[in-house]
Amino acid sequence: MAKIKTVLFDLDGTLLPMDQDVFVKSYFGLLAKLLAPHGYEPKKLIDSIWQGTKAMVTNNGEMLNADRFWQVFGEIYGEKGLNDTPLFEKFYREDFQKVKDVCGFNGKAGEVVKRLKDAGVNLVLATNPIFPEIATLSRIGWAGLDPKDFSFITVYENSSFCKPNRKYYQEIIEKLSLDPSSCLMVGNDIDEDMVCKDLGMQVFLLTDCLINKQNVDISVYEKGDFDKLNEYLDTVL
Repeated sequence: MAKIKTVLFDLDGTLLPMDQDVFVKSYFGLLAKLLAPHGYEPKKLIDSIWQGTKAMVTNNGEMLNADRFWQVFGEIYGEKGLNDTPLFEKFYREDFQKVKDVCGFNGKAGEVVKRLKDAGVNLVLATNPIFPEIATLSRIGWAGLDPKDFSFITVYENSSFCKPNRKYYQEIIEKLSLDPSSCLMVGNDIDEDMVCKDLGMQVFLLTDCLINKQNVDISVYEKGDFDKLNEYLDTVL
C-alpha cells in the first residue's frame, strides 16, 4: 500500500454533518421565498434548479458546470433568468447562511484536517461541484474549517464533471498532477465517493452520515467514524 500524500475530502455529510434531504428542503425553501417576489413561481423555480443540476451531473466536459447550469436555466427563463444572476448571488451571501441551522457540526473533522496539514499532507476538498464558490466557501466555514486548508476546492466555476462520474476525479488528478495510488478519498456516499477506487485511489467510508442508495455491501471498504479514520491514517501516513 502506497504512502498517502494527498487526502481528498467530501464536504456535505463528511466534514459537514447533515441530513441531505433536510438540507435541500431548507435551501430550496429559502431560495424560493427570496425569488418569489421577482416573478419566480416556487415549484417551477425548484424544478428548474433540479433540471440545471441534472445537466451538471451529466456534463460531458465540454463546458464548465456553471455554464451548463445557466445554459439550462436560460433555456427555461430566457434573458430574465440570466439577468437575475445578482439575485442568486445575494441569496448565497445572505439567506443561504440560514441553512447552517439545519446542518450539524463535528469538531473532530477540524482535528483530522489539522493533523494532516501538520503532517505535510496535501488536502483537496472534493465536494460535488454543483454549487458556486460562494456557497461552498460558506459550508466550509460552517464545518469550522478554513478554505486555505485546501490546495484545491471543486466548485461549479472550475469543474466540468460531477460525481459519480469517474471523470470528475480524473479531472482533479490531471489538474493537480496527482498519483492516484498515493491519494486517499474520504467520503460518506458509496456511489459518489467510493467510485474513485476504480482509478487506483485508496478510500475511506465515513459512516456518520452514510448514504448507500444501492444498499451495497460496505464490508469491502475501510470505514467508520472519525476515530476509526484516525486509526486508519496511522497505517497509511
